[in-house]
Amino acid sequence: MATLQPTRNDVQETEVEIGESKLSKFGFYVLMILFALFFLLPLLWMVSTAFKPFEEWLSASWIPANPTLDNFISIFNDKSLPVLNWFFNSLLIAFLFTAAILIIDSLAGYAYARLEFPGKNFLFGLMLATLVMPGIMFLIPNYLTVARLDWIGTIQGVIAPGLSGVFGVFFMRQFFQSLPKELEEAAYIDGASVWHTFVSVILPLSKGPIITLGIITFLTSWNDFLWPLLILGGDRKALTLPVGLATLQGQYTFDYGKLMAGALVLTVPVLILYAIFQRYIIRSISMTGIKG
Repeated sequence: MATLQPTRNDVQETEVEIGESKLSKFGFYVLMILFALFFLLPLLWMVSTAFKPFEEWLSASWIPANPTLDNFISIFNDKSLPVLNWFFNSLLIAFLFTAAILIIDSLAGYAYARLEFPGKNFLFGLMLATLVMPGIMFLIPNYLTVARLDWIGTIQGVIAPGLSGVFGVFFMRQFFQSLPKELEEAAYIDGASVWHTFVSVILPLSKGPIITLGIITFLTSWNDFLWPLLILGGDRKALTLPVGLATLQGQYTFDYGKLMAGALVLTVPVLILYAIFQRYIIRSISMTGIKG
């Protein structure tokens, strides 16, 4: 039986298609590199300025001619700038807020995904409606509530209003709905309760989404400025790091070296956290929202 041999034209067309594919892939990578550089430029300029001496702050050079650690030494040694206090305040608030959000939102998300109770769909739709409302709308009511509870200047005053966020509930609900119900049904047949099924079966499968939600929540709290400023503004040592760094900006002058050194201190933990857990973020986002 005769076999079909590729003609010269077929070979040339294949080579052209391969060449075009490589060219398009090369162009895509070049475009992505340009986008990455565009977003990295502010970060690189911040790092550069943090290591510049006073006389080079406004220079156009990206690489300091005489790199120095004076800016870092000054912000940690200056008694009027309790940077370490600000750092640990931010860390404590972000950690407690993240832990509370993960507990509340995972429980609420599972309830909306699997349990049946009167008004479930109406309540969930009502919650989702708040996502389209700007957060500034809740600023005054939240402040009056915290003031009435006498929580001004306290950590709970910073944390409590944010615990009513809807995004985490929606995020976890979407993931729980993507899990097959047969897993829970098998646990119920073995005599497990709803709580035991949630803790022993569902949560171990939810590592990726929980880590993702935890990182998003931590970063939101870590970078928050306005609300901690309103609640903690009366005590300089109780400030968070973003609010404390804002005090380095005078009305007419800017201490660029100290400001950029402090901003670098603020940024490094975030970059480390993302670098460690980025694979969980990508995996959970690709899985969440498939169903329901």
